[in-house]
Amino acid sequence: MPRSTVHLLRHGEVFNPDKVLYGRIPGYGLSPLGFEMADRAGEYFEAKAAQGAKIVRLVASPLIRAQQTAQPTAQALDLPVLTDDRVIEAGNKFEGLSRVSKRLRNPRLWPLLRNPLQPSWGEPYAQQVARMREAMDEHRRLALEAGGDGAETIIVSHQLPIWVTRRSAEGQRLWHDPRKRECTLTSVTSFEFDGDQLVSVSYDEPSRDLLAGAANIPGA
Repeated sequence: MPRSTVHLLRHGEVFNPDKVLYGRIPGYGLSPLGFEMADRAGEYFEAKAAQGAKIVRLVASPLIRAQQTAQPTAQALDLPVLTDDRVIEAGNKFEGLSRVSKRLRNPRLWPLLRNPLQPSWGEPYAQQVARMREAMDEHRRLALEAGGDGAETIIVSHQLPIWVTRRSAEGQRLWHDPRKRECTLTSVTSFEFDGDQLVSVSYDEPSRDLLAGAANIPGA
């Protein structure tokens, strides 16, 4: 069976001095450090291609931070950036609030916390996994048509959708502690397939040395 790989690349650091949970709000682009991280991701995939990786497709969420993160990789690999709404950030009813942890002391918000397993404050985890896997399967199929056996796809997305998709693939429960997600800025979570069967999941951090000084607000 033909083998294929889908790399889920998280975007770089966002310029967000007010520490807003920005979610799907338009206009939140990369910070200077975020652009440096995006360049690092481009170098990472350029090196993979130089070593023989057959990367034939590049996809990004419509949000500006994902589009900006994709650009250095697009230039390095001479690929267009294809936009797919299915890989967008998770919906979140706290979107637009700053310093959310302090605001949760307000009893008016407590009904949103009634079911953390779903979660009740945002897009259900299972729904995120379903749309991400649908997008991954479609782009993987199109990559195989274009590149044949060994074709690879990069999808630039967001922390929570990437993390729950990985947890689903590894047979773990979808609810979790947001502070313990292994999905840092411009990290790469790679899903390798043999035919339609997922055979492995791996993880890498091209910007590991840049993370210490980065702002990182978890999503939903």
